Amino acid sequence: MGMGKMKTTTFIHTADWQLGKPFAGIHDEANRVLVQRQRIEVLKRITKVAEEQHAGFVLVAGDVFDSPSATKSIVAAACSEIGKMKVPVLVIPGNHDHGGPGSLWGQEFFRKQRDDLAPNLRVLLTNEPVELANAVVLPCPLLRRHEPSDPTAWLRTPDGVCANAAGKPRIILAHGSVQGFSAAGGDEEEESGGMPNQIDLSKLPEAEFDYVALGDWHGSKQVGPKAWYSGTPELDRFPKGADHDPGKVLVVKAGRGVLPQVKAVATASFGWHDLAFALVDDSGIDQLKVQLESLLQGRAAQDLLRLELTGSLGIAAANRLAQELEHLEARLLRLKLSNRVVLAPTGEEVKQLAGRSADPLISQVAARLVERMGAGGNDGEIARLALCELHAECSRP
Repeated sequence: MGMGKMKTTTFIHTADWQLGKPFAGIHDEANRVLVQRQRIEVLKRITKVAEEQHAGFVLVAGDVFDSPSATKSIVAAACSEIGKMKVPVLVIPGNHDHGGPGSLWGQEFFRKQRDDLAPNLRVLLTNEPVELANAVVLPCPLLRRHEPSDPTAWLRTPDGVCANAAGKPRIILAHGSVQGFSAAGGDEEEESGGMPNQIDLSKLPEAEFDYVALGDWHGSKQVGPKAWYSGTPELDRFPKGADHDPGKVLVVKAGRGVLPQVKAVATASFGWHDLAFALVDDSGIDQLKVQLESLLQGRAAQDLLRLELTGSLGIAAANRLAQELEHLEARLLRLKLSNRVVLAPTGEEVKQLAGRSADPLISQVAARLVERMGAGGNDGEIARLALCELHAECSRP
């Protein structure tokens, strides 16, 4: 039966909001606050997508919050934005905001904010079907950070689970790593030993379900005929590879007994970039500037950059590079720099410093610094910096 001849439903699949994430690697406090705030701001863009796509509801496949004890201000801000979505928003706890004893989901403050600001929010803490007007949602919440058993195991024998939902698409909502693809690679906090929260899609009776909405991997990715990770809607880390496609939500059209139609819609605002550049000679600085401008497109305070520099430069060029990096850092929310550029004074620069007949003391110092640079190690690095300073001082008018 084609989708045009049957009842379908359209909804938003999202996950891994991780509201309240600290971003400790951003040392500038003002920039850190901007990045943290953007995780709330992206909810406005999700609301816009839901409206434009005429979505009937929103599914959040875990990790609304970065921890099970989010601050009161974050909880209030989240509930305020969720309330503006108008349509039902169904959430399960993930590994970061698990639903175990003492979690925020059971606290009076959360319940009060939800009731006042987000009456459309439903937190699903049990393995029970939730029937909506045009769909049945089958939640698989995590009640602790590391769940040793498959959270979808209760659906392996679905007899009676959807007995009263004839004709409605059946949607699994789960958080974890699927067999054959490590979602834990998308959550850097979970990369140490073991593989908790494992989901084995092969053990689910495929014909009984119409879509599997997954969370934990931070990029959008299809992992089965009916199974997708939505990824985080706002980027929260530097790129992890070509198959890592974050910064989106999924618009899903599902019908009973047919493959879902899935469309990824971009929602991210900030850019997280990764650039490795080799400076072959002094002219490489200009080439680097061209590449950086291609990435940043004239923006300021909207990008984070992991930059790896290699190669060699003369003293004057190295000083120029330092100035360029200072200007670059001012434009970025964060510059994570690995600068392995080797100082290689040009013959003219060595001659200028070591051959100053009018100033023999500078000549002697420069010659000793060049010699110590050749030894490498910590002493060589100190000599390199000192030679740069000496060159800069001697170049002053």
